[in-house]
Amino acid sequence: MKPKPVISPGNLLDELQSTLAHGTVARRVETLRRVTDLFINGAVDYSDEQIGLFDDVFQCLIDEIETSARSLLANRLAPVDTAPPRIIRALAFDDVIEVAGPVLSQSCRLDDKTLIENARSKSQAHLMAISTRKTLSGAVTDVLVQRGNDEVVHSTVNNPGAEFTERGFTRLVTRAEDDEELATCIGMRPNIPRHLYLKLLAKASDTVRQRLETANPQLATQVPTAVKEATRRARSAKSAVTEDTEIAHALVKSLYEDGRLDEFQLASFAEAGKFDEANASIAAMANVPVAIAENMMIETRAEGVMILAKVAGLSWSTVKTIIHMRDLLSGAEPTDMMACKDTYERLRPSTAQQVLRFHRMQQTAPVA
Repeated sequence: MKPKPVISPGNLLDELQSTLAHGTVARRVETLRRVTDLFINGAVDYSDEQIGLFDDVFQCLIDEIETSARSLLANRLAPVDTAPPRIIRALAFDDVIEVAGPVLSQSCRLDDKTLIENARSKSQAHLMAISTRKTLSGAVTDVLVQRGNDEVVHSTVNNPGAEFTERGFTRLVTRAEDDEELATCIGMRPNIPRHLYLKLLAKASDTVRQRLETANPQLATQVPTAVKEATRRARSAKSAVTEDTEIAHALVKSLYEDGRLDEFQLASFAEAGKFDEANASIAAMANVPVAIAENMMIETRAEGVMILAKVAGLSWSTVKTIIHMRDLLSGAEPTDMMACKDTYERLRPSTAQQVLRFHRMQQTAPVA
């Protein structure tokens, strides 16, 4: 029996017209296979116009064919950098994960906008496929962390090519409260914002701390002081200060020593979302160590901020700016500013000083 001739661009339209008009499903699948062979064999050399033609052909041929044929097409086109973009999108949004998975996990034809649309509307299996891509932007991981189940979130966090926004890290820290494995993975991620790292450690178990220290021995001398909100007991350790944090602290120290650190400058830092600078500034103005101010600043509620601010003699407008900064950085629900204003106006400086002394005592107490 003679082998079937390989379809060529010259007779492509004739073959397609015949198949679509009179061909069975089996013939449609066979034509799809041969068209795929033709495209892959010359994909590097095709112009955009020719790729567009293949896109039209693929779109026509995949109607009414069985899942296995669509899955085979997806697996063959997914690694091809110049794959026809419209068929890649169609395959990515297929409800059957055996079809969508290869494309979602591999194809570079899918941009962030398409991946985000897919992650917001498709199944957890689709999200899992996206989480395994070689690289993931912060915009995409935001959706994966927000909508994904535990399996998807773990896969995303363990992907070395994944980037996370501050909002994404905030959601991860919240989800890790009852998940030691996730907390450990987050603690090992680079670029986690310092205030969120502190919040993670504030609620971390001894097991998580030991895992982090075992995986990264130098971390043992860098675990920051953090107050467990549940027990409010101090843990003594040196601060894990990043280079950016050191620069921020040095700037504030210089401003303070030169007499140029005032309420206006603090408010400017807060308006710009510069947590390290704002924290160091309020610490200097309240005459407390930066570590103590930091622990009070990252507490879930805003009382710590108001105590520091009252001791520092700040106006309500500046306090409001600092609280707003916290809300934006943490991604939490907006704070009830009216209630906070009422509390701040009733708070006496002497009371704030007493509470601050209590915080000092906790920080300097022996480790239980």
